[in-house]
Amino acid sequence: MRIAVIAFLATGILGCASSPSPQALAKAQGTLIARDTVLIPGRFVSGRQPDGNSVVLHARDGLIVFDSGRHAEHTQRILDYAHDSGQPIVAVVNSHWHLDHVSGNPRLRAAYPQLQVHASRAIEGALSGFLADSRKQAQELIAKGAIPEAQLADVRGDMATIEAGEKLLPDRAITEPGERTIAGRRLRLGLARDAVTGGDVWVFDPRTRVLLAGDLVTLPVPLFDTACASHWRTELAALEKTDFATLVPGHGAPLDRVQFHRYRVAFDNLLTCTAGREGNATCIDGWLSDAGDLVAPMDHALARGLLDYYLGQVLRAPPARRDRYCPA
Repeated sequence: MRIAVIAFLATGILGCASSPSPQALAKAQGTLIARDTVLIPGRFVSGRQPDGNSVVLHARDGLIVFDSGRHAEHTQRILDYAHDSGQPIVAVVNSHWHLDHVSGNPRLRAAYPQLQVHASRAIEGALSGFLADSRKQAQELIAKGAIPEAQLADVRGDMATIEAGEKLLPDRAITEPGERTIAGRRLRLGLARDAVTGGDVWVFDPRTRVLLAGDLVTLPVPLFDTACASHWRTELAALEKTDFATLVPGHGAPLDRVQFHRYRVAFDNLLTCTAGREGNATCIDGWLSDAGDLVAPMDHALARGLLDYYLGQVLRAPPARRDRYCPA
């Protein structure tokens, strides 16, 4: 999410026989969601910048990390997992350029200098545009004393990440969807243009039927900061055609097919409501009702606050602002 929002608010074979299994490793750092596939969950806490979910895939040549988080403690869990596995991190796949998914890249590069980052080129424009603007805005807010003391470390951390932007860039750009062998593991890569960002990468592993969706799916609400909502809606329809059994969102717990369909319906209904005459509260209530137990009761207040912001600042903003991330 953007700084301003939060400021205000074998095919997985292991390297040696004595190495612990992914299942044993997952108990310490994350959750085993499929064979050789471990989720290291992010956190989404009101008043703090979030970390996106990370997933570690065991491959023939080492570990593949899908998204590297924002905070040092999150990235350290990835590094601890790699250390305990006895396997190097040889590749990172970034779903998109939001800082809660890429800020760990420099730390992972420092520990494993030979790793290669696979991502879309959308981050190049973001570094000179959205992220540069966010850094400038953060500087102004700090100068005015407008950021609470408890949030200063997060905001300054984001500013430092933006300043070191070259370390976030991909070594191997993803410019088209298709199959790609990474570290000896054959994966299907999707590329959604102008949905959540200018280039959102998703990964499908046909062997385990796990789909890593990045922020194309997020809970407790969709995050519209840099999104073209109408294109995003279309991409969700495309995702549903993928033969996945488990979908890992950018934020939130994994979903099965039934749960994802419920998410997609809730998303469609939210956009339909916001395009109509119903009040904001009605649209927010509708999202929570449609999503059902996908949003835990403890997250309802956070969901309401985020949606109230997005309805006012994005979904019901004047067309020039609402559609500014949509292609002309």
